[in-house]
Amino acid sequence: MVASCIIGAQWGDEGKGKVIDLLAEGVDFVVRYSGGNNAGHTVVIGDQRYALHLLPSGILRDNIVNVLAGGVVIDPWHLVSEIEKLRAVGIRVEPGENLLISNSAHLILPHHRLQDQAMEELRGKGKIGTTGRGIGPAYQDRANRSGLRFGDLADPGRLAERLRQVVGEKNLWLEPLGQDRVDVDELLPALLETVEVLWPAGCDTSALLRRWLREDRAILFEGAQGLMLDVDIGTYPYVTSCSVGLGGVASAGVSPRAIDRVILVAKAYTTRVGEGPLPTELHDETGQRIRDQGHEYGTTTGRPRRCGWLDAVALRYACEASGGDELYLTNLDVLSGFDVVRVGTSYEIDGESYEVFPAGSPKLDTVRVQYEDLPGWDEDITGCRSFTALPAAAQAYVDFLEKTIGVAIPLVSVGPGRDQVIPRNRG
Repeated sequence: MVASCIIGAQWGDEGKGKVIDLLAEGVDFVVRYSGGNNAGHTVVIGDQRYALHLLPSGILRDNIVNVLAGGVVIDPWHLVSEIEKLRAVGIRVEPGENLLISNSAHLILPHHRLQDQAMEELRGKGKIGTTGRGIGPAYQDRANRSGLRFGDLADPGRLAERLRQVVGEKNLWLEPLGQDRVDVDELLPALLETVEVLWPAGCDTSALLRRWLREDRAILFEGAQGLMLDVDIGTYPYVTSCSVGLGGVASAGVSPRAIDRVILVAKAYTTRVGEGPLPTELHDETGQRIRDQGHEYGTTTGRPRRCGWLDAVALRYACEASGGDELYLTNLDVLSGFDVVRVGTSYEIDGESYEVFPAGSPKLDTVRVQYEDLPGWDEDITGCRSFTALPAAAQAYVDFLEKTIGVAIPLVSVGPGRDQVIPRNRG
């Protein structure tokens, strides 16, 4: 059995897309098991940059079957658009061949987007900072047992009946808030026309996954967002609406015990999009410099990312909570040119020191971070292809992180390209 799982170890945007694309070279299947098109996985191949929001990152490699599993929420209009954009630049995407969709995956419909936007407005100063794409409300309907799934599209008559009931209830909630009314008579034919392209992909992917595992086929499970955005163990309520970590694999119809290797991905510093605690955030020229050097603007939203030094307290927590076997470190090149690079090693809240992340604390936004200062380096490291070719200070930084976090770092990324990676300690 050869099954691996890639999980972001921070607040998303860690570079998972590149790592997944890199590891996909040696697998048969890539499975997206959670999230929706609020994710943004960027892969750079040569001069071409691909931004994937819903399609698994294995779609950019030939001979890999990509799966959208049952825990994913699917906006069919967005998915069709994403497929068309990739086809336009020569990427093969064939539903039913190299793209499969679970019949159990829930749909994001227009009323979910309207509800998402209305709820964010109602929160006022307490807004979460959602993408407004309907992901949260779709998961809410799944929990309320009122959602519609991809498999429901097979019976248009029953689908119409369900839509009238669900949309009728949503309109009663949306109209008093000044939101547009959703017209089922317009929605139904538009939905059926859109999914006609996708319908060949629909199947019981959970049964296929379990069979492939029994056959010892190589499978890579792909998470979305980052573990600190997990609905259960993240910085609640400023989180996403699903299980980001290894537990989310269960929604694909596969036991997490089937996973042989858990690979975490983290940047050499910390970023976050949207609201919520970010203990090491920098509100000064240093933070802006990291943002500019790292091109830290959201793949999905285009919003400037909040930036700060690496938070080892949160990162160690993510590694322990996910059972991470190893961590791939990305964007090390962004730190070139700093005289000093800092790592947050402990917190202080109301005079009390924390070396363990204080999960569930309502005072995370009041944290004072204690830092370890390390020497920086001036060299451009984007051309380095061996660990020993890195400046001594860059090597020491990686060594320090590995020791502090307690998880092996076997690979370092020094740029966005496929080839800009350094296998650790291979000379």
